[in-house]
Amino acid sequence: QVQLVESGGGLVQAGDSLKLSCATSGRTFRVDTMGWFRQAPGKEREFVAGLRWSGVNTYYADSVKGRFTISSDNAKNMVYLQMNSLKPEDTAVYYCAAGIHAGRRDYEYDYWGQGTQVTVSS
Repeated sequence: QVQLVESGGGLVQAGDSLKLSCATSGRTFRVDTMGWFRQAPGKEREFVAGLRWSGVNTYYADSVKGRFTISSDNAKNMVYLQMNSLKPEDTAVYYCAAGIHAGRRDYEYDYWGQGTQVTVSS
C-alpha cells in the first residue's frame, strides 16, 4: 500500500500563489507516477499535472500550463504543486495520486490522498 497525505490548501485571492504538498509513505517503490487532480463542486474530477518519480517527464492540463509546476523531492518522498496566478476557476478540492505508468486519466492511478481544499476568491 501507498499512503498519500496532502496539505497546503487554503483561501487566497485571485492572482495569489499557493503551494500544495503531498507526503508519500509505504510501498512507494511500487509506483512510478505521481499526479495532481482536482474536483470542483458539481464537476468531474480532472487531471491537473503529473510526473514520473525520475523527474524527467512532467505534463500538465492546458488550463494550468504556465501557471502550475509539479515537482518532487525523492529524498523526502514529497511531491509538490506550485500554483501561481490563481483564478477563481481553480477553486476545487485537490488530490494527490500515485500509479504505475499512469497518465491523465484518474482510473490509471491506484492510490489517492484525502484531498485539500483550495478556494480562490475574485
